[in-house]
Amino acid sequence: MTTWLHEQRLDAAHRIVRASGASSVLDLGCGDGDLLVRLATEPQIERIVGVDLCGASLNRLRARLDALTEEATARVDLVLGSMTEGNSRLTGFDCAILIETIEHIAPDRLSTLERAIFARMRPATVVVTTPNAEFNPLLGVPPHRFRHADHRFEWDRAKFRRWARGVAARGGYAVTCNDIAGRHPAYGGASQMAVFKIAGSSADRLSA
Repeated sequence: MTTWLHEQRLDAAHRIVRASGASSVLDLGCGDGDLLVRLATEPQIERIVGVDLCGASLNRLRARLDALTEEATARVDLVLGSMTEGNSRLTGFDCAILIETIEHIAPDRLSTLERAIFARMRPATVVVTTPNAEFNPLLGVPPHRFRHADHRFEWDRAKFRRWARGVAARGGYAVTCNDIAGRHPAYGGASQMAVFKIAGSSADRLSA
């Protein structure tokens, strides 16, 4: 069972993947596969690789995949490992998605993640969502606390946009940022999303 706000995040990311025309997708930090299971039923997607550090999460995801058709599950591979490693198995994909994952990484490790994804894996489209700290009061989160005990940081919208623009500039991507999962006039959405596209690509020109 997912919350309404989480459903909104999944819907937003799903729409971007579909609109990108991607036929191969990396779900980095896939967890129990809330988005991956949806993508496995998309006719346009021929290959999906889910990556996560948690073996228990991947086992739960395998059980969920067993409920899908054989055609859908044949498209999916699951990898127990770190998304910061950038190994050769994770290159050559049209799209990579990171749904509420970067906030679980220590801030001083974000540069390692950036190099792995935007320099080594280098998918044509990258979708990143992360909590919007400005929205926390509406969720009853006390000041100076995070939404989850495992979060290493939570950014406001200005800081997230600065980070996204820096990543895009260093990696040769164009980026757009949006509020998602609700839209409060002062606080924005519960989450925020950055969509990176390799600068000058056909997908980038179509989104301009």
